[in-house]
Order: sequence, then C-alpha cells, then structure tokens
Amino acid sequence: MENVEIHEYFICPISLQIMKDPVTIVTGITYDRDSIERWLSKNPNSNAICPVTKLHVSRDSNLTPNHTLRRLIQSWCVSNGFNIVDQVLTPKPTLSKCYILNLVLDLSVPRTENIKTLEKLEMLAKENNERNKTYMIEVGVHEALVNFLIQCYMKCDTNGLEKVLSTLSLIWDYFSSCHENNKVKNRKEILIDSITWALGLDHDMQNHSMIKNNAMSLLRSIIGKANSSTLDRLKPQLFEKIIRVLSESGSNTTTIAQKGVDNALHVILNTSHSGKNRNIMIQSRAIFELIELELNFSSNKKTKELIFEILFNLCSCADGRAQLLNHAAGIAMITKRILKVSPIVDEKAIMILCLITKYSATSGVLQEMLKVKSVSKICTVIQANCASHVKDKAREILRNHFDVWKNSPCVEVATLTRYA
Repeated sequence: MENVEIHEYFICPISLQIMKDPVTIVTGITYDRDSIERWLSKNPNSNAICPVTKLHVSRDSNLTPNHTLRRLIQSWCVSNGFNIVDQVLTPKPTLSKCYILNLVLDLSVPRTENIKTLEKLEMLAKENNERNKTYMIEVGVHEALVNFLIQCYMKCDTNGLEKVLSTLSLIWDYFSSCHENNKVKNRKEILIDSITWALGLDHDMQNHSMIKNNAMSLLRSIIGKANSSTLDRLKPQLFEKIIRVLSESGSNTTTIAQKGVDNALHVILNTSHSGKNRNIMIQSRAIFELIELELNFSSNKKTKELIFEILFNLCSCADGRAQLLNHAAGIAMITKRILKVSPIVDEKAIMILCLITKYSATSGVLQEMLKVKSVSKICTVIQANCASHVKDKAREILRNHFDVWKNSPCVEVATLTRYA
C-alpha cells in the first residue's frame, strides 16, 4: 500500500491528502471542500485568496462539486484498497447563506413548524463545518436562538427548549471567538436567567435530563467567556439550581450525564474565585453536596480533580471550612483520596488539610485526623514522589501540631520526628 503511486490531481493542494469531496472555486482550482472552507473562513473577504493562484476570491464564492474527479478518486480507491472510498460516495450539497437566513426568519414567527426549524439548525451546528458556522453567525442565528430561548422562559414554554439549548451550546464558543454583538451582550443577564429556569424544571417533564445537560453545556460556554463584572452579578438562584443538579447526581435521583456533571463543576470552579459567589455557594451547602457527589457518584479522574479544586477554593473562608468539618466524612474523604487519584488531587487535598490545621485546628479536629489516618497519610506524602511545594505543606502541618500528635498510639513518634 505504501508503494502505490497517488495521482497528483487526487491530492488537495491545502491538506496534501486524497480529496474526499472535491470542489472547484472560481479560479478553476479544485480543493477538498473542508480544506477550502476552513481556508476561506479564516480570511476576511478583502484578504481571501486562492492558495494556488494567489488571486482574490470572495469568501462567499460558490464551491462547485467536481463530480468527474470524485468518481475517478472513488474508482481508484476501490482498485487500490483505500478505505476512504466510503467517505466520498455522496458529496455534500452546497449550502447557501440564503437557506440559513430563511431558517432564521421562520424561527422569528411563532408556529408549530418551529421545532423542525430548530432541528435543521441543530443539524447544521453538529456538522462542525466552518462555512456553516460562519454563515450562521453572519445571518444572526445566535441572536435568533437567544431570543427564542428567552421567549421560552418568559412564557414558561418548553416546546423546542431542548433543541435551542443544544444548538446554542454547539455554536456559542465559535460565536464568542468571532464577535459578540451588543444585542446579545445586553441580554446576557436574562439569558442566564433563562438557563437558570431550564435547570429548575421538574423531573416528570419529558426530556428533562437532555434539557439540563444542554443547559449546563451552554452555561459553561457562557461563563467561560464572561468577564468579572458578569460573574459578580450572578444571582443566588443560579447557584442553587446548579448545586441541586449536583445533589441529585450524588444521590442518584437524576439521569444527568457525566458530561453534564463536569460542566456544572466547571461553572462552579470558574465562578468560585469571587468572594460573593463563594459565600452564596456555601450558603447553598455546596461543600456538603460536593462531598456526597465524590462519595456516591461514579466519577472519573477529571471529575475528582474538579471537586477538589472547588473544595480548596471554598475552604479559603471560615464558613467553608466549618461546612467541610461538619460533614461526618469530610476529613476522611479528603484523606482517602491522597495518592490515589492524581497529583492535582494530592496538591489540593494537602492544601485543604493545611488550611484546616492552620485556621480551624480544634482539639476534636486534630484527634479526628489521627483517627482517619490523615497524619499517617501526610507522612507518606513526604516520602512519595510528590511536588516539592506539596511536601513543604505536609511538613508544615506536622510541625504545627507535633506536640499534639507525638503522644498518640495512632502514629509512630519516630515517623513524626523524622518528617516534622
């Protein structure tokens, strides 16, 4: 197979790979559709050129399918045993900006066909095609979808809610990286209110799990691009709904997907750097629910890392540490995960224990740390292949409470003396 000679005109001049969907532009040069669409979408109209001829071309120029070349490539692939033949059987139809504009106009008029329009827009977004997304942004799909979502919220109407949330979550990052017009920017607060409403919908509603998964995905995208002013204006109801979703996941009373849980955790992490937001989270029992989630939800390494990063942020204040200590399994869970998950979890766990022993070290807390073998685990960290700053924090914990722990039968004095 390696010695098979590939005809030069089968190769895309941009990707240098065999073309799967050859199209010809106005300069007469043929490219693979995906490659030339990406090329044109990355260049403004004034700077768009044909990569081969260097002639100026419009970003909206027609891409004409080269059916003859496609059939030749298909025949050659079959003869030479190349597997890409299945991918070139049916060329993509040329999508016009007018087609997407008509979908936007259809969406602006309340009617029963809106669901079908939303399904078509979702399919376009799922194709992950640069030209499709560029057209969608240019004709204002994002603005139309935001308006539709807000109308659902204002009318408490869930028809089309799952699809509009899904489509917005698929295009939001692309939209934000291009530009964010003032109409959407000025409606961001009510947009987040609309997502908050979607997250609070009843369990007995059809598709409630998909709605919450899509809502959480969209919320993560919005929060990830938000400025500090937007983050500081977030309402308590939003955090209450997010923590409720996590609580349902921890108690296995919901079918929200792993991705939905991770999106929720990302939102909390990205908003927990604000003191105001941290206080709201703690008042909503975030730490308690995060511990329950960690104990009961079948989570992967990344989920555990997110949980520990959030716990560390929330434990930076007294109320957060108090809530962790009030959970019967709080210190035990933190201790158990050390050296069992990842270096990130090790670091955050030791940092949490350091905060507790520095600012909340009552006699009962120190005795509990002996009971659940936190002290022994801290000694093990110093011997393990951990980062130097993590070992330094572990030594700091031992030094600060050496006099209390040295007389305990739960840990050898020689071990403490060696590492403290």
